[in-house]
Amino acid sequence: MELVVIGSSNVDLVITLPKIPAIGETVLGGKSAMIFGGKGANQAVTAIRSGGDVAFITKLGIDIFGENTKAHFLREGFPEKYILKDQHEATGIAQIFVSAKGENSIAVAPGANMHLLPADIQPFEAEIKKAKLVLAQLEIPIETVEYIAAFAARNQVKFILNPAPAQTLSDALLKNTWLLTPNETEAEILTGIKITGTDTAEKAAELLLQKGVQHVIITMGENGCLLHDRSGTVHYKAYREKAVDTTAAGDVFNGVLAVAITKGFSFANAIETASAAAAISVTRHGAQSSIPYQDEIEEYLASAKNT
Repeated sequence: MELVVIGSSNVDLVITLPKIPAIGETVLGGKSAMIFGGKGANQAVTAIRSGGDVAFITKLGIDIFGENTKAHFLREGFPEKYILKDQHEATGIAQIFVSAKGENSIAVAPGANMHLLPADIQPFEAEIKKAKLVLAQLEIPIETVEYIAAFAARNQVKFILNPAPAQTLSDALLKNTWLLTPNETEAEILTGIKITGTDTAEKAAELLLQKGVQHVIITMGENGCLLHDRSGTVHYKAYREKAVDTTAAGDVFNGVLAVAITKGFSFANAIETASAAAAISVTRHGAQSSIPYQDEIEEYLASAKNT
């Protein structure tokens, strides 16, 4: 495997309602949906759909949600041996209420995700050593992320961390990170610098480099992204599309970016490809339902170059 993604898997249970229920209130709703999610899963599915050679290490519960999720992963083409099961914890669940006004209320039970521990990763160390890249996020225990980063660094495997959901990180973890990909909010939490434009984004990225990260890409939504490393700073514009749902756009960017790097793309070409994929995703509803395939990304890029 050229790319190993390690992270969370959730099932999102979505109910649309006239309004969000108050405490003690029952509101009869409209449509309901069960949607596959979790940042790790979103990025892994993106990576495999964009033509990556991908293993996804994740942990599910022994329940109907876990069985459905595993079947979904096998259909996507992931090797089964990396899809772990927890004997005691349920599959991660997010219960989402969406009002007619577009407001939402979300409750998350991480379940088996928070029991993906270093001991679960150790049986796959030989495969990880052979990988070109490891990609992780922060919906699994931080001790596991730190273990993975340190192992990758010892074995000269490039480690990408998408630091989401936002939280502070140890200097040791940052020193073992080859590429960090925060959004504006996450960069502010990591550095204390409020991102108001490319100037402040560069200052935040420089501070992260001083902490030991080799490369930083700060994503800024419709304002594109900023790449900063010891060779300099480059601001890349975003492809502009009318967004109907930005769910998982950041995950799509990270998944495609990782695959492009394993294929030997320069940062410029990898970011261009990842930005195109993210632009496609915001024109579609849902998380994994919005993720494009390789041929769609290639067609989009070809069309963009001809306009």
